[in-house]
Amino acid sequence: MDIRRRNNVNVTGPDDAPVLLLAHGFGCDQNMWRLVVPALAKRYRVVLFDYVGSGGSDLAAWSEERYSSLQGYAADVVDVCEELDLRQAVFVGHSVSAMVGVLAAQAAPERIGALVMVTPSPCYIDDEGYRGGFSTEDIDELLASLEANYLGWSSAMAPVIMGNPERPELGQELTNSFCATDPDIARVFARTTFLTDSREDLEGVSVPTLVLECEQDAIAPREVGAYVHGAIPGSRLVTLDATGHCPQLSAPEATTGAILGFLESLK
Repeated sequence: MDIRRRNNVNVTGPDDAPVLLLAHGFGCDQNMWRLVVPALAKRYRVVLFDYVGSGGSDLAAWSEERYSSLQGYAADVVDVCEELDLRQAVFVGHSVSAMVGVLAAQAAPERIGALVMVTPSPCYIDDEGYRGGFSTEDIDELLASLEANYLGWSSAMAPVIMGNPERPELGQELTNSFCATDPDIARVFARTTFLTDSREDLEGVSVPTLVLECEQDAIAPREVGAYVHGAIPGSRLVTLDATGHCPQLSAPEATTGAILGFLESLK
């Protein structure tokens, strides 16, 4: 199988530089990184890709069985790493991809040497002693609405996820990205995203890790960032002066600065 074509792999930046592997979240594709890539690619080799079922990936390669768990998405990451023979790459994962990166690092530790978790959440549902931001009823209602009318759900939810109501063009961009995703594929990815509890997986993280959170985030409140930081020994927590769940779009300079600062600390 042609992994580069399957996952729409694109590489930019100096060939001999350390590697950053950027992974998008639910309903998105690699285009969501476009505002941070130019600055990152000045110093690093940046690898971009789309999960199967997203963006410019080969939709014929998608299967519900594989992508009904985060392990399926982690397998995509490992496949891309092996195809490009990446070693000790820094995995930068947005939203649900932060946890995909954790799984990929466990599956192929020689491939991933550090993690940058952008607005991560290991569990979206509140639990005893844990605030994920949503009740079980909230998530059930969210998924039912998505499955009943995906385009309508996208138009309503994307601006909430993006935040920054004073900049409606950002919410519209996320809406367009959601709406470009096949509804059946989105249904499976949404259930995988919002129903998975990956808290125990955090205990196994042993690579240098940066946790990036926003001051206000309707999807991953700051209690989640604190939890992830506390669960990963030696991790660094940075709170961006930004709102919403997609700081790579709403605050690209702050996001880039935090990532570059972390990368410098690894040298």
